[in-house]
Amino acid sequence: MLADTGNLTIFREFLLMDVSNSRELQILQGLMFLVVYLGALAGNLLTFTVIVIDPHLHFPMYVFMGNLSLIDFGYISVTVPKSITNSLMGHKVISLTACAAQTFLYIFFASAEFFFLVVMSYDRYVAICHPLHYASTVSPRFCTQASCGSWASGLVYSAVHTGTMFSHPFTESNVIHQFFCDVPQIMSISSQAVQFSEFVAIAVSACIVLLGFVFLFASYVHIFSTVLHMHSVEAQNKALSTCSPQIATITLFIITGLFASFGPVSNSPSIPSLLTAMFYSMVSPLVNPIIFSLRNRKIKSAVHRMLKKAFRFHRRDFIS
Repeated sequence: MLADTGNLTIFREFLLMDVSNSRELQILQGLMFLVVYLGALAGNLLTFTVIVIDPHLHFPMYVFMGNLSLIDFGYISVTVPKSITNSLMGHKVISLTACAAQTFLYIFFASAEFFFLVVMSYDRYVAICHPLHYASTVSPRFCTQASCGSWASGLVYSAVHTGTMFSHPFTESNVIHQFFCDVPQIMSISSQAVQFSEFVAIAVSACIVLLGFVFLFASYVHIFSTVLHMHSVEAQNKALSTCSPQIATITLFIITGLFASFGPVSNSPSIPSLLTAMFYSMVSPLVNPIIFSLRNRKIKSAVHRMLKKAFRFHRRDFIS
């Protein structure tokens, strides 16, 4: 839909371009995205459900893991279901409002995950470096405040950037060479005023992000320093096993973030740009549950207990 204002054309919808015009390839892309989405959906919802219903996991570390699973579920659900529908139905159009909402939620979940990773690094720092003060420092009140603060920070961060990007009408183009409203693509077709405002917003927010990374780095430096001074090999292994999944998640988050921020902005649909976007929009939500669930003994035990209860209930109901 277009709106003409004199010689100026204002776009009120965008075209999400496919890599190929071939219906077979579009359907194949849709089915591939569906498999990835169902895998991420199952992993994150299973992790979140187990942490919520199992009283053995009602501890700060698992509370933060549950929030992270919920974030990853939302993160991948913002973009992929719409892309699956578009690919299978041969539909390319997304309204300006839907694009703005998708952008807002995408940035919101990504930034909230970053703030939660910072909080989780502090949790491990206190647990390993100051274990005697852990119960009093990482209290239920702290968990509530840290969780609410992380969600609120992501909300504010996303509102600022989304408000900046959609503050002016789009008059240059309405073609987005990606399967979702990718931020670099939106910036490439936005006005000069928007690009300048977003540059200022990024410069300011970069200071906050840099501070978070400094905190992350300092926390894990202290953690590894403490672990190296432990006399027991068993204690060292136990300490490392509790923070290694977080380190893997942080590393993956940083790598995908670098791809999203500094990857090339394609002017035409291509396989490399599709794979790059898939990497930073799908890999973390798909891999994070595997990192946490398969490497964490308590979560695996909780899953087994939940499945046994479900099987017993189903069997009793079937017999009766």
